[in-house]
Amino acid sequence: METTYVRSLADLPVSLDRDAATPLSAQLADWLRRAMLAGTLAPGERLPSSRGLAAQLGVSRTVITEAFQQLYAEGWLEGRHGSGTFVAPAETPRRAAGVGGATGVGGAGLLEPGGSAAGRGPGATSRNGDAAGRAPGVTGPGGGVAGWASGVTGPGGSLAGRATGVIGAGGGVAGRVSGAAGGGGVAGGGRPVDLRPGHPWVRDYDEPAWKRAWRRAADLPPGGDPDPYGLPHLRELLAGHLRRTRAVAVGPENILVTRGTGNGLDLCALALLAGGGRAGVEEPGYRVARAVFAARGAEIVPCPVDEDGVVVDDLPGDLGLLYTTPAHQYPLGGRLPIPRRERLLTWARATGAMVVEDDYDAEFRYDVAPLPALFGLDPSRVVLLGTLSKSLAPDVGLGWLVGTEELVHRIAALRDDLGDRTSGPVQQAVATLLERGDLDRHLRRMRLEYARRRAVVVEALGGVCRLRGDTAGLHVLAELPAGAVAPLVAAAREEGVLLDSTDRHHHGPPRVHGLVIGYGSASLPEVRRGCAILARLIAPRTRAAF
Repeated sequence: METTYVRSLADLPVSLDRDAATPLSAQLADWLRRAMLAGTLAPGERLPSSRGLAAQLGVSRTVITEAFQQLYAEGWLEGRHGSGTFVAPAETPRRAAGVGGATGVGGAGLLEPGGSAAGRGPGATSRNGDAAGRAPGVTGPGGGVAGWASGVTGPGGSLAGRATGVIGAGGGVAGRVSGAAGGGGVAGGGRPVDLRPGHPWVRDYDEPAWKRAWRRAADLPPGGDPDPYGLPHLRELLAGHLRRTRAVAVGPENILVTRGTGNGLDLCALALLAGGGRAGVEEPGYRVARAVFAARGAEIVPCPVDEDGVVVDDLPGDLGLLYTTPAHQYPLGGRLPIPRRERLLTWARATGAMVVEDDYDAEFRYDVAPLPALFGLDPSRVVLLGTLSKSLAPDVGLGWLVGTEELVHRIAALRDDLGDRTSGPVQQAVATLLERGDLDRHLRRMRLEYARRRAVVVEALGGVCRLRGDTAGLHVLAELPAGAVAPLVAAAREEGVLLDSTDRHHHGPPRVHGLVIGYGSASLPEVRRGCAILARLIAPRTRAAF
């Protein structure tokens, strides 16, 4: 049997309550048991060593060995001589009896030790359903807010220098710097230090792996009319990727391959806002989401956010959908806490609204535990959108939409009417990167690199202004007095540093003022140089207020 080595459980929301009466070993055994029931840990997967897992969770090896021994006895785990500990096959007699009802799509039931799945709405376990009626009046191929064309330069092309900031394919919250404050040049010429958000670092990508993926894609003959769902093999691989990295247990039937988050938003608007409706968008928030929903005839409803994310208590009760970025709110940087996630889903169930979850920046976090995706908590009320725009590059032009089987089927039917497809060669290349583990290796390297850059930003600016959102993602918010932002952006540009401000991300009058500082696209020396200039410029403007 082919196995997948689980190098770390750090990406999964393991929750151990050290103050509870239940022993830690029993809590861990219960968490692992429910993770296996939900499919988050699949049969044949290899678990970390007891020493490694103890270090990751900050507990003694005794806790790990006792939990493993209990699961061995119940038939959930099996040992292989000289190889380690593995999740047992599903048909193992004692395992087949099961211990609970973690069914359906999503990773529900993984929050509280010994607890049940939080707040799963009716129908959450259903994986059936036929396509609903197709929305009338849909524009022709490439119409509406489509036109998010790929922009990949072709097999073997280098990624270097391609992250240009267009909001096209692969958009998501990346590509957000088009028209950012400061323009594209600097006084006196020379190469500017670009500290605007929205772009990853692409110059150190594994070039042999990239070229190998494109050669393999080029070797395959043209496939005619692509599947509106996306390539079946890629959807299988994406399901595994989401299970490993986001604790979301889904199958390929729950996934539709998109051309990026912008394309996914457009498809959500078609399916969920037919004939208009009211769309809630975070305020401040992602401008492209507002533009997409408005172009589909929706009324845009700004929904306030605070330092943790969207304020649930302020949400109206008549929204058709709510767009939110709970992993790392754009642009303020909050991470939506678990209690507020649960309240948000309670609101969605009570009002009938759908939550469109942009999993923006979920791949990158620093010194904080992972938080479960909203989709994993209640798949019946959430559509999950993801993209490779940050983990790889914006111009790859590939993302995914995750929903219930019925909703994905309905969206695929609408997409078929549009003639909207994701490039077949791009899908083949990404499938190769996932299949060979190249993308996972790239992400591990980049997490370390971005952590170094983030440390430079925090050290340089933390003493001259208040920083928000520095625990995740590729940008931080530097709060400033309202009147200081525009002059500082202009002064920084004169010294060769390009910046973005919060002002343009508001739908109405700005409530939060500051700089949205990105550290993804500039090199480490450039980040260090740019932040030194910024610190010098910021200090006199904040001395009285800070």
